[in-house]
Amino acid sequence: MRQMLDRLLTRLIRQGGLSVIWPNGERSSYGPDKNSPVTIKIAHDRMVRQFVLHPGLAIGEAYMDGSLAPVDCNIYQVLEVLLSNLQAAGIAAVPTLKGRILAGTMVRRLRQINSTVRARRNVAHHYDLNGRLYSLFLDRDRQYSCAYFRTGTETLEEAQTAKKHHIAAKLKLDRPGLTVLDIGCGWGGMALTLARDYGARVTGITLSTEQLNEARARAEAEGLSDRVKFELLDYRAVRETYDRVVSVGMFEHVGVNHYRTFFNVLKRVLKPDGVALLHTIGRSDGPGTTNSWIAKYIFPGGYSPALSETMLPIEKSGLLVTDVEILRLHYAETLRHWRRRFAANRDAISTLYDERFCRMFEFYLAGSELAFRYQEHVNFQIQITREQTAAPLTRDYITEVERERLRAHEPAMSD
Repeated sequence: MRQMLDRLLTRLIRQGGLSVIWPNGERSSYGPDKNSPVTIKIAHDRMVRQFVLHPGLAIGEAYMDGSLAPVDCNIYQVLEVLLSNLQAAGIAAVPTLKGRILAGTMVRRLRQINSTVRARRNVAHHYDLNGRLYSLFLDRDRQYSCAYFRTGTETLEEAQTAKKHHIAAKLKLDRPGLTVLDIGCGWGGMALTLARDYGARVTGITLSTEQLNEARARAEAEGLSDRVKFELLDYRAVRETYDRVVSVGMFEHVGVNHYRTFFNVLKRVLKPDGVALLHTIGRSDGPGTTNSWIAKYIFPGGYSPALSETMLPIEKSGLLVTDVEILRLHYAETLRHWRRRFAANRDAISTLYDERFCRMFEFYLAGSELAFRYQEHVNFQIQITREQTAAPLTRDYITEVERERLRAHEPAMSD
């Protein structure tokens, strides 16, 4: 198996450099950069076999348990060499028979059967972790989704504030008192912003008990409990209708099998003249599969759709797409901030969870950032209505509204 991995790395590494210290202590180097290659040490022969047969899963697991150790570098640098070379080679992953089988439509759909019970269990796996963990690497508002970098020089807090107002502008909250449903409300930051700054009456729903408790406490602390309520509720169970619907970072957990249901629900709960905004991770290279390590350890049941997979169920539901924006590299920059904050607070995080967990999260943040830098991951913002006249004819109103709101927040954002 070592010979096979050696041949794979020889073909793959054509830029930069990678040095491998094998279990017997021998060293092999790959790529044109012989002076300062990124170096890894593989502890066991069995891991060499796993790297060949199941690279998408084995590399992350080996880093978590210490069987793969970066030498005088970090896991981000290791993954950057691998993923940048994969991009240059024009392939998404080292091809294996198992990988080709798992790419099949049937297997992918089976993995994404997110019933109400399973959806709640999947959410709890990631979002019901110790709340202090997220406070140690997210922004102050705990926005756990792609920020909006207008120039690329913003702080994380500034970019997340800009994201909320960018979305609010697309919701066309042009008068106070509009009712808003926030599907997948997280820790409540979006809902509280819409109520506080736009006079909306918001219902936020989540499947995470940790997020629910924090969101309710925040609404109470800000004196907004009369305008914002949070519920532990699956989107399929919503019965009321709303002037506006927003969903940020939740659609990735719906699953391809349930897209038609999701948009049918959206049509049912959105008033005839209403406006909805869907903000989701997506892929620009067509339908694919979720990385096996991410599916096992981070987001079970999760999947980032191609735009083509999203549009068909919207069309079949009878809804109208009135605006689509592709955010490129914005999530890469967001994850860069998160990764650096996690590293800066690693000692504090290690008091909450063990070393294996810390390594898991490091691998997750590094790999995710690089997926947006070197692979075809992007963010979609899709504005949806039931009627042609619900949204203005041009996009000018979006820029006008967000500039007005951001000017009002500039002093606070610079604090």
